[in-house]
Order: sequence, then structure tokens, then C-alpha cells
Amino acid sequence: SHKYILACDSMTLLVKPRYSDFFARGLIPRHHYWPIRDDDKCRSIKHAVDWGNSHQKEAQEIGKTGSKFIQEELKMEYVYDFMLHLLNEYAKLLQYEPTIPPKATELCPEAMACPANGLMREFMMQSMVKSPADHSPCTMPPPYGPASLYSFLQKKINSIKEVDLWENQDKKP
Repeated sequence: SHKYILACDSMTLLVKPRYSDFFARGLIPRHHYWPIRDDDKCRSIKHAVDWGNSHQKEAQEIGKTGSKFIQEELKMEYVYDFMLHLLNEYAKLLQYEPTIPPKATELCPEAMACPANGLMREFMMQSMVKSPADHSPCTMPPPYGPASLYSFLQKKINSIKEVDLWENQDKKP
């Protein structure tokens, strides 16, 4: 998952993924990561490395911004809130009444974490909900309006186009 790569404080080189993580739409090229062309990866990676070597301060800033995004926007409480909203919306689509199968067995969280060892167990225990929240889940912000969505998407497209232009200029003899 690229969330772990983004969290490492170095500039992430990201080939446009076939499938995106739920948080990826908030990432901005050249702000949180460096876009890599899918149709010419080798040249695109070479350009990114050359750019990073000649613009070390900016490359470090991109790395720090990507890491900050992960640390601030993907806190477990936000992930749980997102999952709650997602499951609530999914439940509205159900056209049948779910039932618990007769031979189902309830598992407590400890039963899942106990067999794990080392860091895996530590991370499971850290992400486990230990008590009810003392506040309501976050409220989902309203969807983008057409103008603000267009502006945000255009910013992302323009950023990628600019990198493509730089790469194409490097290609010329």
C-alpha cells in the first residue's frame, strides 16, 4: 500500500495505480508525490530522480508533505469514521434483512490479536478500539460543488501535464 511509502518522509514516485486507496483522491501530484508516467516508466523515473537530485529542497518538501498527509489525514479514528459512514451508506442499498447464520461464532478482538507476534501484534493492539468514543463520529463534509471539484481536478491534471512537459523537454536532443 502506498500509504506506508508516503509515510517515509521521502519523495514518493507514484505510477498511476490501477485501483486507488480511499484516501488517494486527496493527494496532489508534485505536492504529496511525484507522478510517474505509465507508458514510459524508465524515462519518467530517471527524470524524477534527476529532478530530485537537482532540486533537493523541493523533493524533501514533497516527501514531508506526503508524510504529513498520511499522519494527519489517516488517523485511525478518521479511518473508523470513514468506515462507519461507508457501511451506513452501503446498508441503505441492502434489499434484504441480514441474519446471523445459526453456526456463526462471535470473535472478540483479542482472539484475532493473540496469535500475532512482534510488530503485527503491536499494530493490531494500537488500532483496536478499547472503549466507546466520547464523541460522535465526524460529519462528512458536503460533496464538492461543480466549480470547486472542477478546480481541484484541474489542479491535479495541470500538475501532471507540467511534469510530462518537463520530461518531453528532456527527451529532445
